[in-house]
Amino acid sequence: MRPSIAIVGRPNVGKSTLFNRLTGRRSALVSDMPGLTRDRREAEAELGGHPCLLIDTAGLEDARAGSIAARMRSQTETAIRDADAVLFVLDARDGVTPPDVEFAKLARASSKPVVVAANKSEGRAGADGFYEAFQLGLGEPVPISAEHGEGIGQLEDDLLAALGLKAKTKRRARRSEVQDEEADIEPADETQRPMRVAIVGRPNAGKSTLVNSILGQDRMITGPEPGLTRDAVATDLEWHGRSIRLFDTAGLRRKARISETAEKLSASDAIRAIRFAEVVVLLIDAERPLEHQDLTIGDLVTEEGRALVIAVNKWDLVEDKQKMLRDLKESLAEKLAQVPGVALMPVSALSGRGMDKLMRAILDAHEIWNKRVSTNALNRWLQEAMNRHSPPATSGRRIKIRYITQPSTRPPTFVAFCSQPTSLPKSYMRYLEKSLRDTFNFPGVPIRFGLRKGDNPYARR
Repeated sequence: MRPSIAIVGRPNVGKSTLFNRLTGRRSALVSDMPGLTRDRREAEAELGGHPCLLIDTAGLEDARAGSIAARMRSQTETAIRDADAVLFVLDARDGVTPPDVEFAKLARASSKPVVVAANKSEGRAGADGFYEAFQLGLGEPVPISAEHGEGIGQLEDDLLAALGLKAKTKRRARRSEVQDEEADIEPADETQRPMRVAIVGRPNAGKSTLVNSILGQDRMITGPEPGLTRDAVATDLEWHGRSIRLFDTAGLRRKARISETAEKLSASDAIRAIRFAEVVVLLIDAERPLEHQDLTIGDLVTEEGRALVIAVNKWDLVEDKQKMLRDLKESLAEKLAQVPGVALMPVSALSGRGMDKLMRAILDAHEIWNKRVSTNALNRWLQEAMNRHSPPATSGRRIKIRYITQPSTRPPTFVAFCSQPTSLPKSYMRYLEKSLRDTFNFPGVPIRFGLRKGDNPYARR
């Protein structure tokens, strides 16, 4: 079993920057603004040839009970309790502050091995703070610069020693720049690689509560305050033997309403989660269903070519459930016409009702998104569709569609070879797309249908 390391410290000491440096991926949001990280984020890293799990946590702060800061601290304390070792980070330029002393006691009380990293130690600016770190009583600190990659090799050695491990491989040169989270993911067998599912929606729709309900634990910070979630936080789970990576994202508002730096970063991270997801669950509030922003998010998901599932939260508060379900389906058929038949799943994130049906809908959408139709079946369908309604003539010449194939999936993509592709009316393209969806059962996923000029490329010459 891979060991886990919790990265802790007060706000704005560089924990997320160090997390990105050790994992080699730009997965955690980084900013000069303190308190940007709220939920704990996990990612795999390799230390000396050993796979490890790193946990980025919110900055430790003294806070009154029930406040957001108190909930953040509770998440950090949980991370410390569950970890095999603690990486305590302080700002060498600031020296040891009273909060550092207080939270060092918390780390020491956990009885877990602790490694102290004196971050921002580049140059002379952090020399005094480095020596002050000895007074914490947590052993010799490691001077590092997470931003510039200095001292990371020694830090890795100390972490391995704290875990009782020895390096199996020679120390690799660290990249000067960390990569995007998905930039170096190697392709894997579809049945082995976790399915990537993003939960998106407006602020305060209940996304974090939904994720906690699916996971069966209080993994994300929740509360009545809108905008609690900032990072797109990934959590792995297994459902009926299928590995799933679930992304909780920040609420998306209209661009005109976004002014704070933190919200801009959060919105950017949420959109990035959509782009790398395979299935996106759009969570809407049953008390304010299908507002303009919901439709805007749904349109973004389909433009990115992701499979879509719509979940209606707070369903237990709806009085006339049948009427609302009927009205929602009619509105979706009109306002999200580009993905007809999208799954609409009533849920209650707070009580946990509807979770099994939602998860089945996610798996069904993923299967449809990956569906491939044989070339023979496609061309039989094309001939039947043209027999029912022939392509129109233009300038006295009848347009001929000779052949169709499916070059790719994810989303399903089809290309037809046509004598005059630029002249075929959009209305006839819509007819073909609708017929294709109905014949081969492609509900709720965007499909790409293009035309190319030329004869059948596979015909015998």
